[in-house]
Amino acid sequence: MGKQAVEWLAAAATDPQACKREWDHGKGTALLAAGRYWDVLSVPDRLGLLALDILWREPLKVPGPTLVDVTAGRVGFFLPPDPVSEWVGCGVRHVGRGSWVAVPPPYRPAGRLEWLVPPDGTGALHAPGPLERALRRATGTLAVLAPASAEPTDW
Repeated sequence: MGKQAVEWLAAAATDPQACKREWDHGKGTALLAAGRYWDVLSVPDRLGLLALDILWREPLKVPGPTLVDVTAGRVGFFLPPDPVSEWVGCGVRHVGRGSWVAVPPPYRPAGRLEWLVPPDGTGALHAPGPLERALRRATGTLAVLAPASAEPTDW
């Protein structure tokens, strides 16, 4: 990982050198342009964490870069840029060309942002098909769990 991951992420910045300086000496996050090298699918954290767990179950396949914003309660999956894709779901946001994403360096968390799966520098991203299937499965699981968690806990 290391230097290759830093270079790959920083390439999405308007000024890659300034991006790396910000990671090392500033607040630790940089605003990177989505839509050139990757898009981000942002989902509520419960859905995203469960979907990521499902993706990890596939043998010999490491999920693509995945970021969590612990304050906002969001998980962001980095996937190939696709200006015409439509992702539908409660709380699902597709971030593409014309948008910016706050990103910490791949080697440490920064404030509220942390990599669950840091980029490896090869350009590997989440494949849309498996990600969609994992999100559908996670949505189904959460739908089953929701009624049980809504029951009163007083005996």
